Formats: sequence, C-alpha cells, structure tokens
Amino acid sequence: MAKSNIAPTKSNLLAVKAQLAVSQDGYELLEQKREILVMDLMRMVDKVKLLEQKIDETVAKAYPSLKNMLMAVGSDRVERIAQGVSYDFNIKEKPMTAAGMQFNSIGVELPERQLFYSFMDSFADTDKVMAEFFELLELLTEMASIRTIVWRLAMEVKKTQRRVNALDKMVIPQAQETKKYIESVLEERERENVFVLKNLKSRSEKR
Repeated sequence: MAKSNIAPTKSNLLAVKAQLAVSQDGYELLEQKREILVMDLMRMVDKVKLLEQKIDETVAKAYPSLKNMLMAVGSDRVERIAQGVSYDFNIKEKPMTAAGMQFNSIGVELPERQLFYSFMDSFADTDKVMAEFFELLELLTEMASIRTIVWRLAMEVKKTQRRVNALDKMVIPQAQETKKYIESVLEERERENVFVLKNLKSRSEKR
C-alpha cells in the first residue's frame, strides 16, 4: 500500500497517528455492526422460511376448498358471491427496529371478516373458503413486510462490508505506511543531527 504524499514532520506524524487510531476504532465498531446485522439478517431469513412453510400449508388448504366449492355450486354462483364481497385495506408505512436500527417497512391493516351474502346464496364451505383465503392474505402481508426488512438489512450489510474493506485494505495500511515512513525519516534526521553535533563538539574540543 502506497503511503500518503505528505511532508515528514512531527506535526504530520501526530496527525497520522490520530488518523490511524480513529480508523482502527472505526474498523472495530463497523466490524461489530456488521456481525450484528448479519445475525439479525439470518434471524429474519429463518422467519421468512417459516412463513413460506405456513403459506404453502395454507395454499394447500385454501385452493382445494375453492375447487370443491366451484365443483359443488358452479363458477357462476361463486362469481356472484365473490362480486358481493368487498373489503377496504389500509396500507401504510410502519417503523421497525432491526440490529438497533430503524427501518421503514409496510403494514396492512386487515378488516374483520364479514358476511356479504345471504344464507340462500351461501354454500356449506363458503365460510371455510373465506377464512382460509383471509389467513393466506394475512400471511402474505406479513411476508411482504418481513421481506422489505430483509432487503434493507442485506443492503446495510453490503454497505457496512464495503466500509470495513476500505478501512482494512486501504485506509489503515496507508496510514501505517505513512507513519512508518515519517518515523524513519525523523529518526534518520535525528541520527544526522546527533552526528553533526558530535562533530562540532569534537572540533570545538580540538581547538
């Protein structure tokens, strides 16, 4: 790693030492932050896997129920029932904390299930179909929220890793090389000064 192009003076040596100390402290803090972010990211990924399993299980129940309903009453009647169902969903941003950091995710407020059809128009498993698809909607909503946080955490890990690499591979080695160079130059000057002083002293004594 090339050293910084600065004059080898004592004041610059003090400045480089201060920069090196700050960089090393920053590296340790960023490394700790990266580890915490990765741990939280892995925890969220595990949560996503569990949700995916629940979604698969719910889909495996909901769609066969819908298929049975279609076969029992026909698609026209199912369509008439479906057209009578109307819900309003409130989608908004919501703050979430992960790895000690605040992120904005999405939240959906699901309304309570209601009966939009009469008993004359209903099918024996209509409520079951509605309940299972409502459950699926809740799981998908939660999945969307968690995936948003996972994506943001992954981006933060990537950004932190770049900073860690920059300090480890560039900033700290360059500061170390510059410090070593200035110290060697100052030591050489000190030896030269000592040599000159000895010569002057020796000449003075001879006179």
